[in-house]
Order: sequence, then C-alpha cells, then structure tokens
Amino acid sequence: MLSYNTPISVNGQNAGPTAGMSARPPFKTVGNNGSANGVSSNDAVSGTGRHAPEEQHIWLVTGPAGCGKSTVARYLAESLHWPYIEGDEFHPPANIEKMSAGIPLTDADRWDWLTALREASIRALDQGNSGVVLTCSALKRKYRDVIRVAPYFTPNLHLHFIYLDASEEILLQRVLARQNHYMGANMVHSQFEALEPPTPAETDVIRIDVSRPADMVMADALNQVLHTIDGIQKDQSQ
Repeated sequence: MLSYNTPISVNGQNAGPTAGMSARPPFKTVGNNGSANGVSSNDAVSGTGRHAPEEQHIWLVTGPAGCGKSTVARYLAESLHWPYIEGDEFHPPANIEKMSAGIPLTDADRWDWLTALREASIRALDQGNSGVVLTCSALKRKYRDVIRVAPYFTPNLHLHFIYLDASEEILLQRVLARQNHYMGANMVHSQFEALEPPTPAETDVIRIDVSRPADMVMADALNQVLHTIDGIQKDQSQ
C-alpha cells in the first residue's frame, strides 16, 4: 500500500510549502459537519467574516479501492497546507453497512454522498482557503459530473481530478494487505466492474500511474498540481 512518513524531494526541493508555495499553517481536516481545525493564513475579513482568494481550487483524488487515494490526498494537503476531506467519512451508516457486507453501492446510494462532498468542499473554500483536497472513488463519469457542478456559479473556482490508475490485480493485493477496513477485497472487483475510467474528453483529469513506488507517485502528483496552478495563475495575469 502507499504510505508516506518522511518528506520527499521534488525537482531537488523538499516537497513541502517551499516547493513553489509560500509557507502556511498546517493543513486542516474537514469533518462531515463542515468544521475544520485551525485557521488558514489565506483568511481575510469580509461581510461574512472572511472572503475567498481570487483563485480557488478543488483537487479531487479519485480511483478504485486500494489505489492510495487517502495517502496521496493527505500528502497534497500537507504540502499545500490546504484542508483535507476524506470522502469515506461522509458515507451514511447504511452505505458503510452495505460495503462491509460486500454489497456494491447503487447510484441511489451515492447521490446524497456526492452532493455532501461537493458542499463540504465549498464550505472549506468559503472559510478563505485557496484550495481543498478531497478523496472520492468517483468511479463513473456521472459521479464526477456531480462534483463538476461546484464551479458553475463561482467563476474563480477551478475543479481538478487526479485519477490514480493501476490494474485490478495490483489493487487487490493492496486491499488484501489492509486490516480493519470496511472495504473488503471482494469489493475491488465490483468497483472495476462499475469503473468508467476518465476519457480524453474529460480535460480536467490528471492520470497518475500508481503501480510505481509511493514516493514517485506523490512527487508526480504534487508536481502536476503545482504545474497546473502555475499555468492558471499565468493565464489569469495575462
């Protein structure tokens, strides 16, 4: 399984706040009630207490069970000092009960969950953060489209997906190595049956090969995030 314990080098730099980003306070974990610990230095006073930076970003780390969503997302959130939202924590008890029993979720099971994740991301940005990192399997395009609604009424909000790509065999091995997790190994196959990998038409998706060592995966993800943000900032300044 992917794991991360120590900083890694990105283009010769420590992959923390100094890797192309200014230093900020530690990242916050957003709970399913929308609360977050700590206050970001991005916060600025407004009529509602804070106002948002000029450009904001939602980075959704996606892929089937075992691909390392939580590991990569936590690493990005820590490196960028953004709030982190663990999608699994927003599943209602009925969903967790089904998955624990090896019963695949239906579309109907997912709609409220996806909407809750989208709204939690927006609430985190409304606190004045310039970005938020979110995990969600988002196996089908229509699930990803639920999250894509977020920027419709916010011109300065940019939504990006990081799709963690690996074979079913590799992910099955990783899930088998897990302990005390409700997502059993039998769920990997059902997720691949439901999976609709992002197509080239989904231009907001970055694909990351996670069959590689964890440090390479995380360095690649962070580099691509920083490159994307830098490109948007340059476009906005022209």
